[in-house]
Amino acid sequence: MADHLEASVTLPSDPASVSAARSYVVGTLAEWGLPSDTDTADTVRLIVSELATNAVQHTLGQSPTFTVDLVLDRDEQLRIGVTDSHPRFPKRLPAAVQQDNGRGMVIVRCLTAERGGRLTVRPTREGGKTVCIELPWTVADRPVTAGGRQEP
Repeated sequence: MADHLEASVTLPSDPASVSAARSYVVGTLAEWGLPSDTDTADTVRLIVSELATNAVQHTLGQSPTFTVDLVLDRDEQLRIGVTDSHPRFPKRLPAAVQQDNGRGMVIVRCLTAERGGRLTVRPTREGGKTVCIELPWTVADRPVTAGGRQEP
């Protein structure tokens, strides 16, 4: 494997792009050696789904596109960044029982921490922001069975 791999896709800020972002990331990671039927791939799929959904829903039409960047460094660390052109950073909302949304970043933080990673949000030079997660790269995951348990 190379010391440094990168991939990127820019998609329209449209709900249909969330699925496209998930597929792109999982397909790219499979090319890099992470099978799509592992627990790590499922975690990454959910994280990307939440970040892409935020880029579509919470930019209030002020970001016509969003970009998903993937970087794998030395087979040790995977970075996934989702960038949009809206300047507002994600906010932690109170988890009211009646709320239908607002828990995406909580889910992303928990999943990232559970995998031993970290989450950062930084401004872009153009005035937008990038939400970035960093995860240890592990391709030794076992496949997830239909019941949701890993095979021995």
